[in-house]
Amino acid sequence: MDRQAVHQDWERVRLTFERLLAEASDDDLRRQSNGTRWTNRQLLFHMLLGFLIMRALLNLVGLLGRLPPAISHGYARLLNAGTRPFDAVNYLSSRFAGNTLSRRAMKHLCDRTVARLHLRLDTETEAALARGMYYPERWDPFFTEYMTLADVYRFPAQHFEFHLTQLTMANRNGEIEPI
Repeated sequence: MDRQAVHQDWERVRLTFERLLAEASDDDLRRQSNGTRWTNRQLLFHMLLGFLIMRALLNLVGLLGRLPPAISHGYARLLNAGTRPFDAVNYLSSRFAGNTLSRRAMKHLCDRTVARLHLRLDTETEAALARGMYYPERWDPFFTEYMTLADVYRFPAQHFEFHLTQLTMANRNGEIEPI
C-alpha cells in the first residue's frame, strides 16, 4: 500500500470539501443534487460520512480480520440481507445531519476526522494492512466482497470522488451543472 498516496488523497479531499463549503451559496446548498434524493448540503454531509464511519470500519476489520473467514463471510451475508434498512438509515442520517450541521461544524468534523485518520494510518503495521474480511458489497459501490484494511483506508476518498460529480453548484457564469 502506498501510504503517501492515501495521505495525499485525503488532503486533496479535505481541501476540496473546505472549498465547496466556503464557495457554495445558500441556493447551491439547497439545490437538488444530481442522481440522489439529497440536496447538495445533505450530499456534502454524506460525502463526509464516508470519513466519519472509518473508525467503525477499521475496528471491524481489526476484529473480524483476526477470526476465521467463515465468520466475516456470514456477517457480510447478514449485513447484505439488511441492505434496505441500512439504505434508509444512511439516507435519513445524511438528510438530518446535512440540514442540521453548520458549514463550520462540517468543516471542523472533516478536519478533525482526516487528521485522526492520518495518525492512525501511520501506526498501522504491514501485517495489519494485509488483514481483511468479507464485506457487505451491496452497501456501497466501493465495497467489494473481500477487503483488506488497506482497501478500507482507500474507501473514503473513492466514496467522496464518486459523489463529487453529483453535486450541482452554480459555475462562475451562474449556470447550474454537476461539479
